[in-house]
Amino acid sequence: MDMHPRALDHPESEFSGPIPDESELTAGVLIVPGRSYGFFTDTTVCIGCKACEVACKEWNNLPADNLGLTGESYDNTGALSANTWRHVAFVEGEGVRATQKPPGQGGWLMLSDVCKHCHNAPCMEACPTGALFKTEFDTVVVQQDICNGCGYCVPACPFGVVDLSLLDGKAHKCTLCYDRLKGGLEPACAKSCPTDSIQFGELPVLQERARERVAKLHEQGVTSAYLYGVPDSPGATGDLGHLNAFFLLTEAPEVYNLPRAPTRASRRVAPALVSGLLTVAGFALTALVAFGRSRDE
Repeated sequence: MDMHPRALDHPESEFSGPIPDESELTAGVLIVPGRSYGFFTDTTVCIGCKACEVACKEWNNLPADNLGLTGESYDNTGALSANTWRHVAFVEGEGVRATQKPPGQGGWLMLSDVCKHCHNAPCMEACPTGALFKTEFDTVVVQQDICNGCGYCVPACPFGVVDLSLLDGKAHKCTLCYDRLKGGLEPACAKSCPTDSIQFGELPVLQERARERVAKLHEQGVTSAYLYGVPDSPGATGDLGHLNAFFLLTEAPEVYNLPRAPTRASRRVAPALVSGLLTVAGFALTALVAFGRSRDE
């Protein structure tokens, strides 16, 4: 394992305070306001350990959602929620045995799901108070002190990420560790991932690294590998633009509970308004015709 040159500046095991720009040591990334940051999640190396879930809950002081089993999977979390900002999905394949596995992950697909921090974020468009905003790191964050709990952002999100908390009635979701980024720290989930399935960095660098990973997998026989959430890729996400948290997948998006063609709710307002007005006009015209006939009789 290559060691960053700056590591030689901190040989001791105990520190009197935070290390400046620690993310440069842990992720090879210098965090600078004004640049775009995100996650590249490579599902082919995810082992389902849920270290990212635990790290997220510990750093953000989030309570447990479900202490039992769902009865539907080995995954006890089930889905993203106001209290679960990272969720590792366990997707079991069909007809695969230990002695007959295709190239890749065999019988299990695992994906650490999270807020996508969309370039054109539908939740931001739906928010009437401005509680949802873009940070200086090009990430999307909810300000709970401004959120009025209206919940408009919940149906606006095509990924089912945003959720209202039963504790305070406000919207909650992943912040891409906004507080850690401001302190020069790598996000907790990426830092805890033992296989580097979750990689943090500047978006252009991550996208290029992801394309190289797809090319390598294709060479190794995993021809089904593709990127989801990257423009000009089989998994491009339309008018949402790029996703700051994007994925490398080997099956259709629906298998991972991701929409094949996510859309922005604002794009449906005009067509819905037109159809509504036409419906009202149709009813009015029908009433006029019926009224006219009744008078003639």
